[in-house]
Amino acid sequence: MFTNPEQFASATKTLFELQMMTFNALTSKAVEGVEQVVALNMATAKNSVEGSMAAGKEMSQAKDAKAAMAAAAAHAQPNVEGVVEYGSQLKVIIDDIHTEFTSAADAHIAEAKSTLSALIYDVTKNVKPGSENAVQIMKAAIDNAFQGYEQVTQATRQAVQVVEDQIAKATEQVAPNEKRAKKAG
Repeated sequence: MFTNPEQFASATKTLFELQMMTFNALTSKAVEGVEQVVALNMATAKNSVEGSMAAGKEMSQAKDAKAAMAAAAAHAQPNVEGVVEYGSQLKVIIDDIHTEFTSAADAHIAEAKSTLSALIYDVTKNVKPGSENAVQIMKAAIDNAFQGYEQVTQATRQAVQVVEDQIAKATEQVAPNEKRAKKAG
């Protein structure tokens, strides 16, 4: 067992700090990813408005209907390319978030497991005869702490998956709308 309560308090504090480090790292990456998506959306919206204004200007200055249709068709292709580029940039952002989340979570889990192994070793190395029940209670408490840590990590991964799914749905909705708009134009 622990030779003094400070060992247990220190070990518990270390596990809590590991949980908070993981949560902070994953939250920070999520915020960074949202910032990147917002920046991408703003740039895409700006480019779209600028393109539409340029197309509108060219169409309004056209000498006849045929020239106006040619101007509209000339602007349709870059808009479709823009949708494709938007999708690929969004995929890069999502893939980066996923990779960083996975590596951060895995690194923190490995560190937590190492800490727990050391803690269990410390708990069991100096067991006095008759203290087996106390050791089992301590191991159960440590296992519960680690399960809580894993639940936080899993909940964060699920949150990232939900964000990825929502972004993918939004991208799917944008692309068909862009294609319909080009066909109608």
